[in-house]
Amino acid sequence: MEHHRKLERMYAAAPINRFYRPTLRVDEARAVVSIEVTEAHHHSAGGMHGSVYFKVLDDAAWFACASLVEDVFVLTATFELVFLRPFTMGVVRAVGVVDERGRRLRASAELFDEQDRLLARGRGTFARGPGLLTSEVHYR
Repeated sequence: MEHHRKLERMYAAAPINRFYRPTLRVDEARAVVSIEVTEAHHHSAGGMHGSVYFKVLDDAAWFACASLVEDVFVLTATFELVFLRPFTMGVVRAVGVVDERGRRLRASAELFDEQDRLLARGRGTFARGPGLLTSEVHYR
């Protein structure tokens, strides 16, 4: 679907992703985000920083919701994160799915390592924002 490809291009253009260098695949009510974790993503004790867990889980859940909204930018209203296991190096993959559709969307995401071990879970509420999906937000 063209909307999904436009979302993928928008994500690739986000300045923060120059650092994370993630990949994204958007489908109907589902999204997958992957990031290769290096030492640059570590806290001082040598493990993946919690902000990386949050980023990939929120991104996957957010894009699952955004796949259903074709006119405005979606906003994360709430997000809960449960850490299940530490991670150091390699590729992590978050799979986000829409759980509830309505005025506000709810989505969950799970984070896996390369051996498909579950590292963390997240769940959020997402709202339709005031900003339109236009080329100004790299939606092309």
